[in-house]
Amino acid sequence: MGSAQLKSNPMDILGLPSEHDQLLESPGPAQPGSLPHSPFFRDGGSLPYLLIKSETFRRLKKRAGRAWYQRRRVKVIAAVIVVLGCFFLVDWLMLLRLQDQEIEDINFGDIGVIGNYSMSSSMGVPSSIQAERKILGKNMEQGKGVYSRMLALAAHALAEGHNKPEPKDLWQEPFFLASAWKPCSNRSNWIMSSGSNGYIMITANGGINQQRVAVCNGVAVARLLNATLVIPKFLYSSVWRDSSQFSDIYQEQYFIDYLAPDIHIVKDLPEELRSLDLEAMGSVVTDADIPKESKPKFYLKHILPILIRNRVVHFLGFGNRLAFDPIPFHIQRLRCACNFHALRFIPKIQETAAFLLQRMRRNAHPGPLDSYLVGPYAETILKDKKTRTMKNSKFLSLHLRFEIDMVAHSLCNFGGGEEERRELEAYREIHFPALVQLKQATRLPSPEALRSEGLCPLTPEEAVLMLVALGFRRKTRIFIAGANIYGGSSRLATLNSLYPNLVTKENLLSATELEPFRNFSSQLAALDFIVCTASDAFAMTDSGSQLSSLVSGYRIYYGGGKMPTIRPNKRRLAAIYAKNTTIEWRVFEQRVRKAIRQTKHVQTRPVARSVYRYPRCKECMCNSDPFTN
Repeated sequence: MGSAQLKSNPMDILGLPSEHDQLLESPGPAQPGSLPHSPFFRDGGSLPYLLIKSETFRRLKKRAGRAWYQRRRVKVIAAVIVVLGCFFLVDWLMLLRLQDQEIEDINFGDIGVIGNYSMSSSMGVPSSIQAERKILGKNMEQGKGVYSRMLALAAHALAEGHNKPEPKDLWQEPFFLASAWKPCSNRSNWIMSSGSNGYIMITANGGINQQRVAVCNGVAVARLLNATLVIPKFLYSSVWRDSSQFSDIYQEQYFIDYLAPDIHIVKDLPEELRSLDLEAMGSVVTDADIPKESKPKFYLKHILPILIRNRVVHFLGFGNRLAFDPIPFHIQRLRCACNFHALRFIPKIQETAAFLLQRMRRNAHPGPLDSYLVGPYAETILKDKKTRTMKNSKFLSLHLRFEIDMVAHSLCNFGGGEEERRELEAYREIHFPALVQLKQATRLPSPEALRSEGLCPLTPEEAVLMLVALGFRRKTRIFIAGANIYGGSSRLATLNSLYPNLVTKENLLSATELEPFRNFSSQLAALDFIVCTASDAFAMTDSGSQLSSLVSGYRIYYGGGKMPTIRPNKRRLAAIYAKNTTIEWRVFEQRVRKAIRQTKHVQTRPVARSVYRYPRCKECMCNSDPFTN
């Protein structure tokens, strides 16, 4: 018997003789007339001593047994914990190794070749998916930088999702709640304004979308002041470089006729007022004279006296100079009628936009919003017999608001280093001198702080990561809206490699079809507006963009709950993207989907927010659901 076994014997622990020792000490058979020899009767011990000794022995033996089993149980539990810990550690290391191997394989475009895992992972995978993996692997070198790891994972996810169904809500919005809202801003039952107080002139600045808002705000102010509106004019912008005027974009006579029941509109001032020096008279009112989003009482107090005295007021700029609350009901409804009904694009724009829609859909069937956007040209597409029998093809439009003016004004960094910083600073000095002065005189938030607050526009890389995470397949047809993306075609290389069916209006139209629009950025922007509004799904990358706001509102107004819009919360996305070096793709996908899903709810217009973006309000739309009225 080993020493370890002897020490574990309870008798040894107590220091008492074992049975073996007792047998060795026994002198043999007892002598006649004497008690049997026993350790408990040494030296002629008495019976009470024997009983006490026996009871003490039993107690000590029981206590020693408990202590031994407790120590043994602790050792077993500790051993189990160590084994489980080792198991989880090895499992974690294996997962990391597999993930790193996947990324390496995709970056080299040789999935199914490198390493044991790659070879085994390719077993049982259809050859079409393996081929697609190799295609996705190419051009990934262009994704080097902040998001190179995530772009590699996105490429792998697209390849693996080749035959997987798309999420059910990808091309939908909450239909039951959204479909209860119907357009009704075309209804009015009040007396027409006489326009007898004078004439309102507007020369709007900015691009086509800022000008559209200024026009409808001008209509509202003319009604408020009982004035006659002169057809608005557009300022030439050094940024947009477009000399287009109202009649070059919108149908002028239709605009006049549609709003005739509400306000009086003329094409020009009367002859006797054209020769007046309006600036010398004090009739020119600039944006510096009007606080941003001024309430009606400001116009009644400060502008109406000028109008009555001089018979004419000329608003120069007029960017966001009328509040959205509090506004009289009929004035607010008139704004909606102007934006959603009175402004129709000219036939040249409608016809070209109809070609774009036909080529994006690959079929001859008009969409639900086509008649509002391209008018009679929605029906003329049906004459193309060759495309009638083709299967419907959904398409996504993406407004990638990443032009140099947006990038420079944001004061954010976009991974271009010192060269990018110098280029954007030079652009600011020319186009945004006030911002440069503010930056020099004030300590502004750092680019990192701006990004964490969601104040930076999404880059093309961030936009494509969002689309892949949402579940859009690699074969999805995507229309990119926006002019001259900062960084050019090289900046879009990654997006193109992941989604090869990505097109712009320049790709879809021939040189002959594009020729009438060259050097007219506002008219080209009108084409973007129409395609984005009519698309099966629309994704914006900057919720502050006027185009995205107007497109989103138009889709709500006419969409009937069938035109979903993806509105990313950039602050939440920034927090997710910040973990791009460590986050697993499945976790990234879940968090992005949750962030986007939370923005898809049906909501009424918040107080003081734009009716052009949020038309679900009693002034613009009517709710047929009795439980929400």
